[in-house]
Amino acid sequence: MLDPTIIFDTSGPLENPLTDELLREVQAQLGHKLPAAYVDLARRHNGGVLARDAHPSPSRTSWSAGHVAVYTLAAIGHTASFSLCGELGNAFWMTEWAYPDIGVYIADCPSAGHDMIALDYRPPGEPTVVHVDQEWDYQITVIAPDFETFLGGLVDAAEFDGDD
Repeated sequence: MLDPTIIFDTSGPLENPLTDELLREVQAQLGHKLPAAYVDLARRHNGGVLARDAHPSPSRTSWSAGHVAVYTLAAIGHTASFSLCGELGNAFWMTEWAYPDIGVYIADCPSAGHDMIALDYRPPGEPTVVHVDQEWDYQITVIAPDFETFLGGLVDAAEFDGDD
């Protein structure tokens, strides 16, 4: 697992440290078991603004030709507005923005809601990490086979300078 100090910027976590009880509550509300790598990271730093703010994409999106920008990773909790069960959490994206019910929306992008990163639970097994593009009729693009690979694939957006 990656060290949270290289994943998150200098701001603090969005939520207090994750407890077993809170994890059970959130997973029950979401209706999904969260990946172990997500839970492990949340136990060390529970959500926040990402220092590595881009992830390669296998195909063009409304954002760019070869990557997606990623802004904040949702905390496991319900207190902070951008926690998985917070005011701007998973349910908000599906009810207010009509994002498809494919799993759990875990990260926002700098497009102010026009694209999101989600854990896609439709295939059996470990959920894949996908980019859901509201601008392109909610096009779903797999960007990582699992959450741990997603974290390892995050890079500084400057690596994509000139990528339109």
